[in-house]
Amino acid sequence: MALTAIDGRDPATGRSLRVRIEDGLIAAIEPGQDASEAWLAPGLVDLQVNGWGGQDLNAPGLTADRVASFVRSVLATGTTTMLPTLITASEESLTASLAAIASARAGDPVVARAVPSVHVEGPHISPNDGPRGAHPREHVIPPDTGLFDRLQRVAGGLIKVVTLSPHWEGTGAFVRHLAGCGVHVAIGHSDAPPEAIAAAADAGAVLSTHLGNGIAATLPRHPNLIWAQLAEDRLSASFIADGHHLPGDTLKAMLRAKGLGRSLLVSDATALGGMPPGVYRQPIGGEVELTPDGRLGVRGTPYLAGAARSLADGVATVAGIVGLADAIRLATVNPARHAGQGGFLAVGQPADLIRFRWAPGDASLSLDTVLSGGQEP
Repeated sequence: MALTAIDGRDPATGRSLRVRIEDGLIAAIEPGQDASEAWLAPGLVDLQVNGWGGQDLNAPGLTADRVASFVRSVLATGTTTMLPTLITASEESLTASLAAIASARAGDPVVARAVPSVHVEGPHISPNDGPRGAHPREHVIPPDTGLFDRLQRVAGGLIKVVTLSPHWEGTGAFVRHLAGCGVHVAIGHSDAPPEAIAAAADAGAVLSTHLGNGIAATLPRHPNLIWAQLAEDRLSASFIADGHHLPGDTLKAMLRAKGLGRSLLVSDATALGGMPPGVYRQPIGGEVELTPDGRLGVRGTPYLAGAARSLADGVATVAGIVGLADAIRLATVNPARHAGQGGFLAVGQPADLIRFRWAPGDASLSLDTVLSGGQEP
């Protein structure tokens, strides 16, 4: 259903707003008449989401229909702009998955609107246990501009973010090539020395992927690559604020060190996001358990098996640290700089909006309305 106007409170000021909508765009922002407790904000922007609602973007045989189902399930959580994220895999697998995403965009206007681009996480990451995470070792390879060019052709130019480890020889030339193609290069799943972080930034890297995760369990106190990335002002940093990947005090310290202008939130959600609590068997991780608080772990161990909470949940978590307005900024304006769309509540911008309820202490945003281009998806 299309709406012509929606009211709600501005998280920055607390004042009621009315947003008028014409042809899928914000036509006017006026004083509102809504005396309720509902907040109004831009739709959320997620740079890293691997699956949701049982749909796994990294499972074999991805189809356009599965991509469309995934997109609609993520839209329902309040994320109106998303970068489907493909992890380390064979060239054949990456090619097939990128083709499926491109096909879904070409055949479905809802997908085309919500998916401006794709995040490829790997395959040029650390091959070592720990920083490699759940990425398959057999498909980890050094940077290869020929491979990137082939994948980008198949994707029709959709690849916008690439995560790599800068420890490889030839990283500088690879980063410069991607940056020259308009790709935002991110550092992640790495055990690179601090000097390699600075060299990658020199070459054009602009982002750290889920900083504090995808890293060895033990590190030198200093120097190490966490400190190097926090201190590198040319790098923004994404964080998984699901309450499990980063302890609260760690997340607070990292946000303060990186600064709110260079921080952003991602869900890094897997296919089990949005699923009922229980025990599941999945291709990566084997037998896993999803608990009622959204923790996804390898059953019977202290190890995480991925993320399973929405970006809206992450906003609620961070709102308890920095306040609601800044938490919204970390999931809208800041990631939109890398996604290339969304994130702003301004005249002329797409009417991608969420109306929700939240109060201090709430573990999630309670969504009343989600609009994508002025329509409820």
